[in-house]
Amino acid sequence: MKHSLLTAATVACAITTGGLSLSAHAAEEYKLGLVTFLSGAASGPFGIPAKNAADLVIEAINDGTLPAPIEGKGIDGRMITPVYVDEAGGATKQTSEFRNLVQRDGVDAVVGYISSGDCLAIPAVAEELKMLTVLFDCGTPRVFEEADYKYVFRTHSTASMDNIAAARYINDNVPELQSVAGINQNYSWGHDSWRDFTETLKVLRDGDIEITTEQFPKLFAGQYGAEISALQVNSADVIHTSFWGGDTDAFVLQAAARGLLADNQLIFTAGETALNSLGEHLPDGAIIGARGPFGPFAPESELNTWFQTEFTERFGTPPTFPAYHMAHALIGLKLAQDKAGVGASTEDVISSFEGLVFEGPGGKVEMNRGKGHQAATEMVYGRLKRVDGEITFTDITRYAADCVNPPEGTETVEWIQAGMPGAECN
Repeated sequence: MKHSLLTAATVACAITTGGLSLSAHAAEEYKLGLVTFLSGAASGPFGIPAKNAADLVIEAINDGTLPAPIEGKGIDGRMITPVYVDEAGGATKQTSEFRNLVQRDGVDAVVGYISSGDCLAIPAVAEELKMLTVLFDCGTPRVFEEADYKYVFRTHSTASMDNIAAARYINDNVPELQSVAGINQNYSWGHDSWRDFTETLKVLRDGDIEITTEQFPKLFAGQYGAEISALQVNSADVIHTSFWGGDTDAFVLQAAARGLLADNQLIFTAGETALNSLGEHLPDGAIIGARGPFGPFAPESELNTWFQTEFTERFGTPPTFPAYHMAHALIGLKLAQDKAGVGASTEDVISSFEGLVFEGPGGKVEMNRGKGHQAATEMVYGRLKRVDGEITFTDITRYAADCVNPPEGTETVEWIQAGMPGAECN
């Protein structure tokens, strides 16, 4: 890691000689490892939009053209050089690739990971190699609930937020709600999402909710005929799914063809990525989440207008939440590094990052969970409604961060089953 090799004498020299040393520092590159799906089923709706966002935001950071409140060229004055790695291949491969980024490529930091499985595997290696690492998209709450990390940060909320808010939304907006069914992927993300959703509903309704069926197909199974039949036979007032990536796309197409979407009320906790490509198959009334205040639910700001406009013009489609997640991770890293100052050690940057509060294109990010390493944001859901053929949303409900995120130091399940004490909802 080039930057960490700055000695105390070098730093002192930089301070005493002023512009010359600062110029030398600015001439260095900031080599950044970026890991996202560049191939496979998750690349189209998730990995590539995230990479596109990285290209766009890094270029703007290097040029110093990000709108307010972001200031300054580069990251603590250095130009970012990205080193991209394909996330495909599973956790064992990714831990090996992470070591390569650190030990072979000499990166200064790593931003990456969509899969919750990869996000559970990488932090231990990051700690071993003392590598500043920002998890940009994965949702499992287990990362900071099961361990403490010094070198690892995550700049968006966990999946707990998605599913606690989903339960609140249908409890408030579906008249005569009595039953739910679920179809979720058969690994930690799917099981945790379904658990948090149903446990929250039980609390909100004093146990008065029937679960008609729960389906857990294999990750990226591609074919869901048996599960769709089970959902049709065991009908419920609302069907919950946390499907993402290629699974969302395949399920939407197959469910639409079988009439499941037209005949049932569905809530897609991560459905926003399907709007641009598959929106024509989603019926009016479908409840959509964007894993935070992103995409159509992003708050108005100069930074968000810039991000949406530039992204759409360059890539031909609006940014979805994986793109927002990447933008927030890069902006958070830049602000922490800038705050630490020229010549700062990795430990100084960590101190600056802990508890950081900043504005991204998706609004306010507060690093106030996981001992200052885990963000909490607000969550938004809305119902899809077409107006003159264009997708819009009605019944939009925003949930404050402290309404749908467990408090600092509290495990999600324990908090939900205790009745979510201290939740502050508008």
